[in-house]
This record gives sequence, C-alpha cells and structure tokens, in this order.
Amino acid sequence: MALVTKKNLQYYHKARDLIHDGDVLLYRASWKLSNKLIAKIGKSPYCHAAMAGWWRGQQGQRERLFLLETVQFRGARTSALSEQVKKYPGQWDVYRVDQGKSFYQAKAVRYMIDLVSTKYGWCALGRAALLHLPFIRYMLTPEKEDELGEFPFCSMAVSAALRAGRFDPCTKLADTFTEPGDLAESLEYKFTLDWDPIIGDGK
Repeated sequence: MALVTKKNLQYYHKARDLIHDGDVLLYRASWKLSNKLIAKIGKSPYCHAAMAGWWRGQQGQRERLFLLETVQFRGARTSALSEQVKKYPGQWDVYRVDQGKSFYQAKAVRYMIDLVSTKYGWCALGRAALLHLPFIRYMLTPEKEDELGEFPFCSMAVSAALRAGRFDPCTKLADTFTEPGDLAESLEYKFTLDWDPIIGDGK
C-alpha cells in the first residue's frame, strides 16, 4: 500500500474503542533531528513503530489500552496509549492487518508483552543502518532470515510480533532489516490519533 500523506485525524476519546489488539502504531517524525534523520533514511514519514494491546478485566472486557514498544536507552516497555497521544497529538498513525488476511492478534500481542524489560537492540539496529551506507549496501544484502536470536529495535520487534500472529508483513525482508516505512506499506492505514484537551481520553 502507498504511504499515507494526508492524515485522517480522530480524537482519541472517539477512536479508542476502534483500536484492535495487534494494531500497529507508527510515529510520524517530529521536529527532533534524530526523528527526522531516521525517517529520511527510511524514506517514509515514520521514525518509530509500536503495537496496541488491551488490558482486559476478569470478565474479559477491555479496560486499558497500552502501547507496546522497544525504545532506545529504555528497552522494551508498555505505557498507556492515552498518555502517548496526549504528549504527541497528531503523531501516531494506526495501521491494521488487512481483514482478509489470516492474523492471530493475541499471539502478536503476547510476543510484544514477552519482550517487556528486555534490552534495546543496538546491534541489530547497527546492522540495519549499514545497508544505508554508500558501497556497503552493495556488499550486504537483507537476506530473508528471521531467527537471529537477538534483542530487537522498534520495527524489528513489531515485524516479529506480526509473524508470531501468523502474518509476515515483509515476505522478502528479514525482521532485522524491516523499518517503520516497510510496515506501513504492508498494512492498512486507519486513522491518526489526535487529543482533545477538553474531553481528554473520555474515560
């Protein structure tokens, strides 16, 4: 699918219940130089990837919506999606596996949860970055090898989680070479999360 250029803005308090387990959240590069650099290198608007996961009560009802991610200097973690949208309104795009595809949401979310508290994948990120260097990219090819057994960086983790849910977002690209823009091209854009300062999260 083509990368999204025009945002379909939706206030979080309205869109919250429309978000599914296993939805992919891609962060649009902000004013930060590091964000812009990552997006430019990846040739997309995005510099970070994460996954949505619901915390359910004893009766199975959805109660809290979390962002599952792995972050530089912090490693894999969870945080309330509402807090992230409040801090960065209009930056989080929601993507979803096409409804016609076979996808086990719970398995994808479980994969991301199992990563929590593990280290950030600096080594894997360094390997992926090499492909963007002149001449080096002609000597290294992003082979299709998904079982590298190392700590992941953000989009690598999300790609592996989607595969754990039986959906391979980039069939010709290994997880360790998958960037946020690659995920966007294989998923369906739904909307961009905005924040209403008056209503807040609506809960």
